[in-house]
Amino acid sequence: MKKLAQFVLAATLGMSSGFATADAISDAAMSDLRTSKAKARDEYRNPQQTLRFFGLQPDMTVVEVSPGGGWYTDILYPVVKESGKYVAAHFYVDENSNEYYKKALAAFKKKTEAGEKYQGATVTAFHPTKALDIIDAGTADMVLTFRNVHNWYMREGDEGIDNAFGAFFTALKPGGVLGVVEHELPESAENDAMQKSGYMKRSYVVAAAEKAGFVLEASSDVNANPMDSADHPKGVWTLPPRLALDDQDREKYMAIGESNRMTLKFIKPNK
Repeated sequence: MKKLAQFVLAATLGMSSGFATADAISDAAMSDLRTSKAKARDEYRNPQQTLRFFGLQPDMTVVEVSPGGGWYTDILYPVVKESGKYVAAHFYVDENSNEYYKKALAAFKKKTEAGEKYQGATVTAFHPTKALDIIDAGTADMVLTFRNVHNWYMREGDEGIDNAFGAFFTALKPGGVLGVVEHELPESAENDAMQKSGYMKRSYVVAAAEKAGFVLEASSDVNANPMDSADHPKGVWTLPPRLALDDQDREKYMAIGESNRMTLKFIKPNK
């Protein structure tokens, strides 16, 4: 039933966005730019449906915040590279940064060089307390972040979250879109669970965005997983793909699948 619902949603969103846009997103998602391993995760990440829900268009200036290795970049960049612009607000690195961040940033930048798959893409930096100018103010049509809010909260608390959403608001044009996908903690859970579980309450995320000036335009269940209780020994990392317990109860967690996720579309109001 979930897959049928997703198909219906995808078809509806595809028609509302225009066939050209739907084809561009589909072509990018199915292209050889993506590995078979990456495509295998589409079952849980639903990139085509998610990007149509956010309203991605080929002529947009799009900022992806904390893109990591480029799982979503492989889809976003081909859609906008001809008529729009892709900006990766990647890790902020200084002399105190650990080797993981340095290597990840270097590897991503390598992909933007001549002849590489993100040739011509722009790389900036984002950190919730150290680097907030992700693009020139008021120039982005869309800012997207996928499963990152918990990281900022766990490391920088309320201050980091306020700074992050404030930076996204500043980056966007009036009428611009902020798209957020995040692991969802049930509202009945203790707030303290957000500090260590990797899950965030929807009410907290919405309140943070509204505090920055955003309006919640719509939410989608396209990335929902009702089988996920969000109560696991090692938080969200207990589930695939991490499987932090290794072989312990592996079949149980594989049967649950990846986390239950909120998918929220915010708008920066026109003044």
